[in-house]
Amino acid sequence: MTESAPSNGKRPRKSVNYGAGREALLNAAVRVVARGGLRKLTYRAVAEEAEVTHGLVVHHFGSRDALIEEALAHAVRASLSTSAVEPGTGRVADFSAGLSRMVAGDPEIQAFQYELLLESRRRPELLPQLRELYHEYFGATQRELDRMLPDGASPALMRLVFAALEGLVLHQLVFEEPEATDAALGELRALLRLLHADGDS
Repeated sequence: MTESAPSNGKRPRKSVNYGAGREALLNAAVRVVARGGLRKLTYRAVAEEAEVTHGLVVHHFGSRDALIEEALAHAVRASLSTSAVEPGTGRVADFSAGLSRMVAGDPEIQAFQYELLLESRRRPELLPQLRELYHEYFGATQRELDRMLPDGASPALMRLVFAALEGLVLHQLVFEEPEATDAALGELRALLRLLHADGDS
């Protein structure tokens, strides 16, 4: 990124290209919501966080709802890529192996999603976007459980496992105890190994 010359004695704004700018703005939106809730998400707040002009945010997203929707999709993609929910190996030992590191490394992404989930109780119009995006989480969890377990996993079992993972993420966000997350994941993997053994028998 390069910086433009200062004008009117104000801090210089960063000049960004389209791809980098969009990514930077999505990350800025996530940070704004994670710190202050959805009510704090404005074009101006995102521009200040990203150190760009207000007009650049408008140019990229056009509406606040579009910004929210794209930031949520961005957050889910980032979580899926770093959480090891679907390592693709079918090995129980690999399942969610990076979960505590993901939370510790970028807690804002997770806090953002919880903020939107709670906000959807007051703003039901957010629910379709959340349902659609959570299908990505559920799909990743289902596919990996089906690889691990000889008889596959029922949708109810998938939901139970995902709820355990999501609860561990929330607890680590609040209590900042990654070792507790890792210990609980060890117990979850032990239970999955028992299901694997039952299937073999």
